[in-house]
Amino acid sequence: MVEVTDERFEELVGDALDSIPDGLGKYMDNVAVFVDTEQSIGLYGLYQGVPLPSRGGYGMPYNGLPMPDRITIYKVPICARARTEADVVRQVRITVIHEVAHHFGIDDARLHELGWA
Repeated sequence: MVEVTDERFEELVGDALDSIPDGLGKYMDNVAVFVDTEQSIGLYGLYQGVPLPSRGGYGMPYNGLPMPDRITIYKVPICARARTEADVVRQVRITVIHEVAHHFGIDDARLHELGWA
């Protein structure tokens, strides 16, 4: 297990989000990204929401707005499998891109084909 501070891990998630090309990132809509530094649920990340291609008046509105989709990146399982901080950096980037891809409607089978599973 690699020890990475919570602040450093959050920075890595931010860096991974920043690495998404502007041409794609500008289409991310109504999605919040969180870092979970305590749970070890066996997942590196989790997307919860309605993918962009499936939207159209979805969800229960709150004051006329749908609740945001949620992406959670889990620190404990990522650090537990890593041998170096470089492994953590790599896995965080893969996980962030994987979960953002779900936001865009890309399923696990296609992500596996693309090498982002």
